[in-house]
Amino acid sequence: MDSRLDSAEATVDVLSFNIHHGEGTDGVLDLERIARVIRRSGAEIVGLQEVDRHFDGRSQWNDQVAELARSLGYHLAYGANIDLEPAAPAAPRCQYGTAVLSRHPITRARNTHLFRSPGEEQRGLLHVEIDLGGIPLQVFVTHLELFSEIDRIRQAEEVVELIGETGPAILLGDFNAASGTSEITRLRAAFTDSWTVLDGGPVATFPADAPRDCIDYVFAGRGVTPVRVGLVTEEPVASDHLPVLARLVVSG
Repeated sequence: MDSRLDSAEATVDVLSFNIHHGEGTDGVLDLERIARVIRRSGAEIVGLQEVDRHFDGRSQWNDQVAELARSLGYHLAYGANIDLEPAAPAAPRCQYGTAVLSRHPITRARNTHLFRSPGEEQRGLLHVEIDLGGIPLQVFVTHLELFSEIDRIRQAEEVVELIGETGPAILLGDFNAASGTSEITRLRAAFTDSWTVLDGGPVATFPADAPRDCIDYVFAGRGVTPVRVGLVTEEPVASDHLPVLARLVVSG
């Protein structure tokens, strides 16, 4: 749906989607399938995780966020958390990270690397400002550590500190932490978990073919109120995560 501005208030649909570098549960690399899921969801703002940018052969060395933006006609911002030397002279750098796609103009973007223990993968917090019909909406996207609970807890704390009292703001991501964990408890203490608008609470998002854990979330910060949340399930084979779609009321 389109945002409608009324007395410095807008309603917007946002999507959090770990795209697994475009590879579905069928083992097929199909970025157009990812674009189709996003398009059919109607989301105006999309936070993506596990996005390759000329990373390697698994994604055919493509710039995935640029391809998705072209397919959808959206603006883009990218945060590289892994940033390697080019695979060949004069080739682009090999990058892997998070991204934002937006139907609305993106006015600025910055990626901040988060705490990382030795040997663990670098993670980050992508901060994008979006002009939502005159309201500057602060959009944050992250993908927390998979293996180390210690790192995840530190990263969650950093995310809370970095966002602070910024508003209006939303936080999208794959947190690799189920409801009730220390990480999610800390985030819920600072922000409103959109899953709380459901009577039954969080719905499992991973793995897509037989979901057992909710690890994907849309959090609302200051100036934002979630009114609806659910999963996009029309094409679950597209990724190993099911995308989370939330409707938010944003006050400027």
